[in-house]
Amino acid sequence: MTLAIFDLDNTLIGGDSDHLWGCFVCERGLVDGEDFAARNEQFYEDYKSGKLDIDAYLRFALSPLVGHPREQLDAWHRDFMATKIEPIMLPKAAELIDSHRQRGHELLIVTATNSFITRPIAHTLGIDELLACEGEIIDGMYTGEPQGVPSYHAGKVTRLNQWLEQRDTTLEGAWFYSDSHNDLPLLELVDNPVAVDPDDILLARAREAGWPVISLR
Repeated sequence: MTLAIFDLDNTLIGGDSDHLWGCFVCERGLVDGEDFAARNEQFYEDYKSGKLDIDAYLRFALSPLVGHPREQLDAWHRDFMATKIEPIMLPKAAELIDSHRQRGHELLIVTATNSFITRPIAHTLGIDELLACEGEIIDGMYTGEPQGVPSYHAGKVTRLNQWLEQRDTTLEGAWFYSDSHNDLPLLELVDNPVAVDPDDILLARAREAGWPVISLR
């Protein structure tokens, strides 16, 4: 079965869910707003410039989840979905996903954002398979520590290969859609790379390689 792989942030949705979650917890008073907001902005700039320390960022992003029962976290996430994510859902992204579904392709999201934030978004998009950064959970509570290989940069390839090993699926004929030069390791790997509303570095590479460039905005 042909794989259709999608990045999430700024690809299938019109914003960055990780960054928006940071804004959300500040606005709701769930963290020390001024300090957290400044660090959130700096990490986002680091990501865009390709300089992100993913382990440091994951500890930062997971920190608001520590010590709260799942019921409370889920309630916050429902509020987050309604106020931050639903307004940036893209009709053209839904059409793209459906076009691959109609062709019988297997749908997969691979994102550097953690699964607490992204799994409900993937569910809303109708995509069951998700590879995301994971946070350690002990006795039903997040510890604030990352777990496993982060699905960031070359880590997306590592996680995808681990996923493929567990399934009767290959990358033959696979598609991958992304906006970010951070995803070049995976874009270079698939048969059908597509740049979606790309950053300047990815746009230059796509033009050089003759990859399709599309907009879902």
